[in-house]
Amino acid sequence: MIDQPTSEPKPVTAWWKPELVGLPKLTFSRKLFRRFFRVVTKIIALFTMKRKIRGLENFPAKGPAIIVFNHLGDWDAILLSAALPASAKAECIGKIELNDYRMAGPALRAYGFIWIHRGQPDRRAMRAALDALAEGRMLALAPEGRQTVIGGLEEGTEGAAFLAMKSGAIIVPVALTGTENSHLSDHLSKWKRAPVSLSVGKPFFIQHHADRQEMIRNGTRQIMETLARLLPPERRGRYSYVSESE
Repeated sequence: MIDQPTSEPKPVTAWWKPELVGLPKLTFSRKLFRRFFRVVTKIIALFTMKRKIRGLENFPAKGPAIIVFNHLGDWDAILLSAALPASAKAECIGKIELNDYRMAGPALRAYGFIWIHRGQPDRRAMRAALDALAEGRMLALAPEGRQTVIGGLEEGTEGAAFLAMKSGAIIVPVALTGTENSHLSDHLSKWKRAPVSLSVGKPFFIQHHADRQEMIRNGTRQIMETLARLLPPERRGRYSYVSESE
């Protein structure tokens, strides 16, 4: 049996602010800010990252779609924004704690996030996400529920599979390497660009099952195993049993 890495329990939001949760309106100013954000991230990535990009031909031209990615660090968002095609105009689901961050909070509010309370049922966030998919938008979320603390894939949470089951939206797997905060800091402190990679897998629908709970459990495993196949073996974490040939 392969030893599995251990990790701390998933985080739980310490407070409840449902009034902050909802689907962002696509106002003119918000659309303009998102275009500006994309340009800025492209410039940042150009000077900080040596990028290896694979599988962009797999990315759908339009939604509804759920983009799932492994969460390594704060630089994930920079790479995703800079490298994914222009069609990837996604609504982002993020922990509600980010709203109160002194530096990042104002920018994230201007971009427009679907905030979620972690570790507890957040029906308002799920409804906002389903509304986005019903409007043909894309969603981007990290099914691990946090930045990894084990250096590889953590156990997936069930939100992405639930949304896919309820909406019928297609899943777009995106695997990242090299975006750990420490990795970028080490290279930038030496005035070097950090090697990073982004791989887009083939989109898929979660497998149907008559039992809803079983469909969500199986769908979560399907999502995480697909991400694992896109990652090098040493980055598969709790899904290290997965092989590329499966």
